[in-house]
Amino acid sequence: MSGIDGKVVAITGAGSGIGEATALLLAARGARLVLGARRSERLAELVSRIEKSGGTAVQTRTDVTRRDDLHALVALAGERFGRLDVLVANAGVGTISPLDDLRVDEWDRMVDVNIKGVLHGIGAALPVFRAQGTGHFVTIASTAAFRVVPAMAVYAGTKFAVRALCEGLRQEAGDSLRVTTVSPGVVATGFAEASTNPRVRAEITAMRDRIAIPPEAIAQAIAFAIDQPPTVDVNEIVVRPTAQS
Repeated sequence: MSGIDGKVVAITGAGSGIGEATALLLAARGARLVLGARRSERLAELVSRIEKSGGTAVQTRTDVTRRDDLHALVALAGERFGRLDVLVANAGVGTISPLDDLRVDEWDRMVDVNIKGVLHGIGAALPVFRAQGTGHFVTIASTAAFRVVPAMAVYAGTKFAVRALCEGLRQEAGDSLRVTTVSPGVVATGFAEASTNPRVRAEITAMRDRIAIPPEAIAQAIAFAIDQPPTVDVNEIVVRPTAQS
């Protein structure tokens, strides 16, 4: 029996991309899933696919900028399955553009989703994990958390912050909780379409089409961390295309 079978795993941003791929993989390996995303119709379709394949999943509409939504996601795990073993904080946004564009509303949105969304998840799950005496935070950062390039200053800033938060959480977690940060490089998702700067969007799209790896590669990394024995904490995983500089 694997270290995934039977675990209750909540995933934010589960409606597409890395979140969807992770849900499908973990369900296939026996996890019981609590799926959250803003697009309820996508969640319903995903739950149906999982159930038709013999898996177990429930859903709730989740906007990670709303603190109550994260508490509802965690509460649903308790109501349906009696516990929560893993929170995968996957929801994120990358409305990247040069600072000269002064797209301040987009800066605010990245801070709200990428930083505050992670904090809201920690705030909802940490008391549950403490009460259980066990739990695992898996947070999706980015290779932008290691390297800043033009047009990605604010996005990279949010991902640097995510790494800092997760490292602080790891240091405070004690010997019963696990904390993993997974930093993907270029992945074949809809990330590029989020940019409202036409030049940047075209450049990111071209790079994605040239070198991107599938979201299933990141799902495998997440599964690897969850699958480890309880005394093994895989703190950081960086997964990028071999062609990415």
